[in-house]
Amino acid sequence: MPEPAADRIAVAFARVLRAAGLDVPVGATLDLARALACVGLARRDDVYWAGRATLVKRPEAVATYDAAFEAFWAGGAPGPGERPGPAAVELALAFDDGDGPADDEAADGPEVPVVTVRWSPREVLRHRDFASYTPAEFAEARALMADLRFAGATRPSRRRRASRRRTASPDVRRTVRCALRAGGEPIARRYLAPAPQRRRLVLLLDVSGSMEPYARAFVRFLHAAVTSRARVEAFALGTRLTRITRELRSRDPDAALRDAARRVLDWSGGTRLGAVLREFNDEWGVRGTARGAVVVVLSDGWDRGDPALLAEQMARLARVAHRVVWVNPLKATPGYAPLAQGMAAALPYVDEFVEGHSFAALEELAEVIGR
Repeated sequence: MPEPAADRIAVAFARVLRAAGLDVPVGATLDLARALACVGLARRDDVYWAGRATLVKRPEAVATYDAAFEAFWAGGAPGPGERPGPAAVELALAFDDGDGPADDEAADGPEVPVVTVRWSPREVLRHRDFASYTPAEFAEARALMADLRFAGATRPSRRRRASRRRTASPDVRRTVRCALRAGGEPIARRYLAPAPQRRRLVLLLDVSGSMEPYARAFVRFLHAAVTSRARVEAFALGTRLTRITRELRSRDPDAALRDAARRVLDWSGGTRLGAVLREFNDEWGVRGTARGAVVVVLSDGWDRGDPALLAEQMARLARVAHRVVWVNPLKATPGYAPLAQGMAAALPYVDEFVEGHSFAALEELAEVIGR
C-alpha cells in the first residue's frame, strides 16, 4: 500500500493540476500515489517523472504540467494568470515515400516544437470500397494483395512423422535402431504421429454483371491465393462453370488476369448459381475437389435461377466440405439484410458469412480461411 505521505502529496498535486486546467482522473491520482511510494520523495527528478508518467496523457499538456510542478515544488500553486498559454507547434506532414520538409527549410523558420504526422495512401485504400476505386488505386491495391498470406487450415494426413507424445503410435524401426546402440535394451522409445496437411482451398467467384464493381479485385485476390500456396482451385461462376486455376498460376499478375478474362466467356453476364453449383458438385466438388476442403464463395447472392435448386446444391456442398465461407461485398452496406432469394436460400448452409468490399475485409477473409 502507498505511504500516507505519498497519498497526501498525490492528492494535493492532482488538485493543483486540475486548477491549472488539466484533466486528472481519480485512477491517475492513485497511480501517482503508488509511483511515489516506489520511487520515494527525496529526489525532485523522481517525483517529476513519476507525475509526468502517470498524469500527462497528451504532449501539449507537458508545458502546463511543468509550470504546475514548479509552483507545487516551490510550495505554492499557479494562479489563474500564471497558467501557460497554448504552445506553438509546427505540424510536419510526412509521407511513406520519404517526401517531406527538408532540414534546411525547417531550420529557416522559428524554433518551435515540430510534431511529425505520417500519412499513408495505402492505409486509406485498405478501408475504401472497391466500387469507388480509380484505375490508379486498383494498381496500388494489386501491390497490396501480393503481400497477402494464406496459411490454410490443416488436417491429419496419411504420412506420419516423429513425435514425442507417448500416446502416439510406436515407431518400431527407430526404437530397434536405438536399442542396438544401447546393447539391445529399448531404453529410448520412439513414436509416430500423423503429419498435418493443409486442407484444399476452393474459390468460387461470381462474375455476373451485379458483381462487376468487385470482380476485378476478387480476381486479383484469387491470383494471390493460387500463387502463394499449394492445393488451391479457382472457378468462375456465371451462366456456366469455368475453371481458371491454370490461368492464375502465372507469377505475372497482369498476364494471369488477362488469361483468366480470356478464359471466362460469360464475364458480366447473368447468374445461375444453383445450376452452376450443381455442375460443380457433379464434376468436381463431390468427386473429391471439395471433400474436406475450405470452400469460399464470393458472390452478392443475386440469382436468376430457382432458389430451391441453390439450397439443394449448397446442402450437398456443405456435406462434403470442411467449411463453407460466403463473401458478400454488399454485407458492409448500412442496413443490409440477406433478403435476396439466392442469398436467403444459401445462408443456412454457410459456416462463415463475411464482408468483402475492401482490402481490409479481404485481409480478414485470409484469416478466416486459415482457421
